[in-house]
Amino acid sequence: MPHHALEILLTRPLAQAELRDAARTLPLAANHDATRLMTLVQAKTSHQAARRLRHRLRARLPIDVITTHYPDTDHQVLLNVVFPAAVHAHLKNEARRAHQSPERFVKLALHRALALHTDQETDRLDHAVRELLTHTTPAHLLSAVGHALTRLPERPMP
Repeated sequence: MPHHALEILLTRPLAQAELRDAARTLPLAANHDATRLMTLVQAKTSHQAARRLRHRLRARLPIDVITTHYPDTDHQVLLNVVFPAAVHAHLKNEARRAHQSPERFVKLALHRALALHTDQETDRLDHAVRELLTHTTPAHLLSAVGHALTRLPERPMP
């Protein structure tokens, strides 16, 4: 049976004692501020692995989202999210009205939101480049962009 690399996003940072307690259940690797964890879970599918992980750790950790760390063969990443009862009921009703399963309804909504974000970001960058080009030549702008990309940022980029 294969192992699946899963990432756990937490609702808050863990105390060292909480991390040690959870790590007794299965091996966990934490990021620098203990808000994200990595682990391997043995299961036939990534869906089963995420369900198994949530079941094993839900009483020990403030789990927000579980994701597969690597995309599958269709280049998809699994998101395992547990919604509050009222939100879940609303999603089920909206999915039923759209003649879709709740999973498909959420998947398509996420795809639409990501596509909209991509379009907005493309438009924002296009506007910014056009604004920069009113004050310089394309060659100078390209040189400046190349220079900026080769330097390490002093702070994380948004």
